[in-house]
Amino acid sequence: MNNASPVSGEHTFHKAEYAIQGMTCATCVRRVENALNALEGVRKVAVNLATETVSVEWDPKVIEPEQLFQAIQQAGYSVRQTTRPDEIELAVKGMTCAACVRRVENALTALDGVLQASVNLASETARVRFSPEHVQQDAIVQAIRDAGYDTFEFQQSQESATEVQRREMLARLVAMRTKLLLAAAFAVPLFIVSMGEMVGLPMPALLSPHHAPFNFALLQFLLTLPVLWAGREFYARGFPNLWNRVPNMDSLIAVGTGAAFVYSTWNLVEIALGRDPMAKAMDLYFESAAVIITMVILGRFLETRSKARTSDAIRQLMELAPRTATRIRDGHQESIALEQIRPGDVLLVRPGERIPVDGRLEQGQTSVDESMLTGESLPVDKKQGDALISGTLNAHGSIHMVAERIGRDTVLARIIRLVQEAQGSKAPIASLVDRLSLYFVPAVIVVAIFSGLFWYFIGQEPFTFALRIFIAVLVIACPCAMGLATPTAIMVGTGRGAQLGVLIKGGEVLETACGIQAVVLDKTGTLTQGRPAITDIIPLADHSLSANELLRLAAAAESRSEHPLAKAVVASAREQGLEELSVDDFEYFPGQGIKARVDGRDLLLGNQRFLLHHTATESASEQVQSKAAELSSAGKTALFMAVDGRPAAVLGIADRIKPEAEDVVGALKGRGLQVVMLTGDNAQTAQAVAAQAGIENLRAEVLPENKAEEVKRLQQQGLKVAMVGDGINDAPALAQADLGVAMGTGIDVAIESGDMVLMSGNLAGLVTALNLSRAVVRNIKQNLFWAFAYNVMGIPVAAGLLYAFGGPTLSPMIAGGAMAMSSVSVVSNALRLRFFKPDLSVAGGRHV
Repeated sequence: MNNASPVSGEHTFHKAEYAIQGMTCATCVRRVENALNALEGVRKVAVNLATETVSVEWDPKVIEPEQLFQAIQQAGYSVRQTTRPDEIELAVKGMTCAACVRRVENALTALDGVLQASVNLASETARVRFSPEHVQQDAIVQAIRDAGYDTFEFQQSQESATEVQRREMLARLVAMRTKLLLAAAFAVPLFIVSMGEMVGLPMPALLSPHHAPFNFALLQFLLTLPVLWAGREFYARGFPNLWNRVPNMDSLIAVGTGAAFVYSTWNLVEIALGRDPMAKAMDLYFESAAVIITMVILGRFLETRSKARTSDAIRQLMELAPRTATRIRDGHQESIALEQIRPGDVLLVRPGERIPVDGRLEQGQTSVDESMLTGESLPVDKKQGDALISGTLNAHGSIHMVAERIGRDTVLARIIRLVQEAQGSKAPIASLVDRLSLYFVPAVIVVAIFSGLFWYFIGQEPFTFALRIFIAVLVIACPCAMGLATPTAIMVGTGRGAQLGVLIKGGEVLETACGIQAVVLDKTGTLTQGRPAITDIIPLADHSLSANELLRLAAAAESRSEHPLAKAVVASAREQGLEELSVDDFEYFPGQGIKARVDGRDLLLGNQRFLLHHTATESASEQVQSKAAELSSAGKTALFMAVDGRPAAVLGIADRIKPEAEDVVGALKGRGLQVVMLTGDNAQTAQAVAAQAGIENLRAEVLPENKAEEVKRLQQQGLKVAMVGDGINDAPALAQADLGVAMGTGIDVAIESGDMVLMSGNLAGLVTALNLSRAVVRNIKQNLFWAFAYNVMGIPVAAGLLYAFGGPTLSPMIAGGAMAMSSVSVVSNALRLRFFKPDLSVAGGRHV
């Protein structure tokens, strides 16, 4: 398998995976790695002993694949090319906490042939990379089921995984609401019956524990049964997991409430047998079991409802694509489903309709609102031949477009996939939490048993007190909050980024962005607009024409030329809405300039020597040279113009700096970041642009292939470096940097390049991306702090710490309610990221 991985427009690194036979231990792994890394041109090597494969990335200009084979064989191993790893996304049902996440991941990675497994509790999905030569999809699915969870693969159709999950989540919410109403309908009267006399409520004698203890106990038993039925899933999942020695959150609830119910039921039997009925009636915990289950169901319902909102951004992106389109065939219009469009079809798009697929404008003119993809609020003018992106809004005229890319190949579909993958990714901090959570539930069970035994045997407390402590410890523990802390924040944050025109490729990228110390900015297309334009029109003293008149004449003359400077003149005139004039005669002098007759005037446009050669007067020569020197010192190209034989103006042309560049650089500096500009331009031009942007540190005359070396030089100084470029010539530097940020000016290339993509090409998106990254990581840390703090404080209190010092004990019902609300609070905190707003101030994004 040869998988050419694009690294630049002119340079490509190749990547392949090979199967190796003969490796037996870690020493073999190291030997193969050393053999390959010793070859010049090899960029990256990853050897996997479990799958007996090696992934190699190399420079085809330096080394051939045969040399890779020879190096492996000389190290003492046989090698052959293997197939490319497959990747599937599975829905995983039944996960309730971080321990479940770790358990599923362990079950998957234990399979021979599974290269990587990432499980997301918030989205209830598992993304698995595997070698089809070593393991089949059926085995992967079975491994998850053997671990105690239901699973199925999302079908690769127009219906996305997100939509499937959304429908299932809505159906689950309906089912959970039904269970909640059932549980509450019986738990509330049960609580009133059990606690009525204690709080002074008048109770009929037939239900009094003093006058009718059996009736009192039996009614509570009967009211508890429907609640247990509503929460039967806790027992159906919790006890089997306990038997299999893989307890999870459901196990804690099942054991805690089950113990309360069994103990109370035994007391009911004792009452029926007449054994101290009044005392036994006062020693029932039916209401604890019922209220705990009801509170947990309520918490799960609120949590699920909140989680359903974490994918709002994805759903909004999906809704951008229209369901139907109007196709023009043989002069007739027909309405067709989006799936029926084929490349080459001519489509009619009316004002107010969305562009159905990617393509080119064939007929008509319009302006298109691209804000839903790029975050830019102003519509973009489109003319014949311009690219159109699916999902964007046709704001004005009716147009005909030619379809080019459809279905999963459109920019919108690729963005949705990218965001989905990012939402399913993990931040490095999450891996540590998952490992801890695997041991958390067993540890809680041990603490609960030890606490109960301690108070019963050492504290000399009654069995009922010890039981209450045991139940409280079990039900207050909450690994759910720890498991949801990271994925919910990443899901909401990456979704919000997509809405703002910033694509973030995963949780690891978010953490990396927070540690950035230096930002390297490419000049052309990043700091500047990437195209030359007129910046100055300087009329000379001996001519009376206005700046607009001069520009209109120049644009008419240059309209016949294909030179880049000529295009800049014509574009500037059109931007100012100047009337186009006809050209009577036109003559081109290669390397010098042009002659033309426009509106009855003879025009000359060209370099300084061309102008002075065709015009007279020594004073004009001095004036021309003086203005040329001024423009040159500012890093601009001078274009000289004469009208009717007399020097008329000097036009300054340059790649204009983006309006937001100075504010962005100031905001980056305000955050303590070192800002560096890279460019292939000469030092004078580079200095002029850097001065406008407020950048003191610059590197000029740097070839594209050497930009990566400049990034590496900064890294060798111990700095974490972000590189911002256009994703084409800057690709090697983007790959070298700790954080590669691709400008979306060339959307197709940008989506595949870098760790972040600024879809609009607006440099302010960089500050938005960094601020959002900090906000997300800050949110994760907040979630983890409260999740751990809740457990660290809650478990000791439930174990009777306060009681040991003369304080109260914690009611199991309150413990259950606190546990349920902890997960809700974590998800709710993550949802605050939906309201993140871009801000160029130094403290931008701090309000989230």
